[in-house]
Amino acid sequence: MRILVTGATGYIGGRLVPRLLAAGHEVRVLVRRPERLGDVPWASSIDVVTGDLADPAAVDAAVAGMDAVYYLVHSMGGRGDFEATELQIARNVADAAFRHGVRRIVYLGGLHPQGERLSRHLRSRTQVGEILLASGVPTIVFQAGVVIGSGSTSFEMIRHLTEVLPYMPAPRWVRSFIQPIAVRDVLHYLVAAVDVPPEVNRAFDIGGPDVYRYGQLMNGYAVEAGLPQRPIAALPVLTPWLAGQWVNLVTPIPRRLAVPIIESLQFDCVMREHDIDDVIPPPPEGLLPYRTAVRLALERERTGEVETSWRNAEVAGAPSDPLPSDPDWAGHTVYVDERRRASSAGPASLWRVIEGVGGENGWYSFPLAWALRGWIDKLTGGVGLRRGRLDPETLRVGDAVDFWRVEAIDRGSFLRLRAEMRVPGRAWLELSAAEASDGSEYRQRAVFFPKGLAGRLYWWSILPFHGIIFAGMANRITAEAEAEGMPRKKITKR
Repeated sequence: MRILVTGATGYIGGRLVPRLLAAGHEVRVLVRRPERLGDVPWASSIDVVTGDLADPAAVDAAVAGMDAVYYLVHSMGGRGDFEATELQIARNVADAAFRHGVRRIVYLGGLHPQGERLSRHLRSRTQVGEILLASGVPTIVFQAGVVIGSGSTSFEMIRHLTEVLPYMPAPRWVRSFIQPIAVRDVLHYLVAAVDVPPEVNRAFDIGGPDVYRYGQLMNGYAVEAGLPQRPIAALPVLTPWLAGQWVNLVTPIPRRLAVPIIESLQFDCVMREHDIDDVIPPPPEGLLPYRTAVRLALERERTGEVETSWRNAEVAGAPSDPLPSDPDWAGHTVYVDERRRASSAGPASLWRVIEGVGGENGWYSFPLAWALRGWIDKLTGGVGLRRGRLDPETLRVGDAVDFWRVEAIDRGSFLRLRAEMRVPGRAWLELSAAEASDGSEYRQRAVFFPKGLAGRLYWWSILPFHGIIFAGMANRITAEAEAEGMPRKKITKR
């Protein structure tokens, strides 16, 4: 079957594509930035179409010739009139699918109660499902609640709330009943959906075998992680917005992701029907219990087998344009801090340090300044330093690295990071290793395009710290590279 997957760079889509390929399907993906798929192991096995779902012509070209379409996109960080935008995008897909005779649309929406006033995000997801069901193309809408898997936003929120706080003063939604589902089982339903008979056109609730209060999910995680169970006190005064600020501060989850999740937890999130069993049977080994799903997620993280992660989700409001080449800077106000260092280490050793920056390795200079900048970013609703990175050693285009994102990489020689922290302008950091006669040369360049007077004041206010932060970073990265192959010497990082 010829299948189009939208949202292939997301958490679910990035796991679904290789499973569809393994099932023998031909897969096409529609992405805005194809370079984000450059390093995935299945990139050479798919057809990549570049375009935006908001562009009807791009959607039409992507849908043409397809037998099925997976709709796996949703803005967790939408602002302004994001609902209208999302509904128009759904109409673009629905219209193109009908026009080209697509035989099946599959959509992953959210589990929600009936008769309650839904949050903007849940309401939008519900309306998208209704548009697809009314498209004239046989559609299956899966409605799932908390998805548990290595790297999922819901799992990370449970984990960090449990690990950070020995005693949890929590919002009242910790008493809400939740029916979590393992990401493995979500993928089972998604893959099987394309083989469902065409007369099936409806929404189905999906969930795992367990129903817990949210507080019990946290303590179930504690048991599997070898932590003592936490006493929990539900506080009625924390609104979803306030709870979002709290989660933003005590976990790596940025506010733009935390608030929609919290809003969806205001009411019980439990399956109302189990009709899916008559259409798609559960996996032969059965649906995974919650604690088993947690155990598997922890094991995958320990072994470094995380396929996709919330960390690599796009940040709303972050610049998406690549850094212009130097001649294109004409007409821009641009500030540059550039450092070069000679190193006795070979280019390969220097590159290993460069590619390992961020996350647990830190930033190799003035840890207090980096920590302070991370906290400022969190307080203003950004992602902060604790987002970390998916793989401790290897980077690819599109990967998140704390409050940066990999925009370009020439493995072995060049890395460009685009800033996603909250700044009044656009910022990049470039790190490179070049061969030299007596070893290698390290080059480091920070580039900032200020926005208005605030951007200029921001650059000049932090300029006194550059000599400490950027110079120290250059010195310690080269020193770390030179220490490779020698008895390890503790170097202060971050």
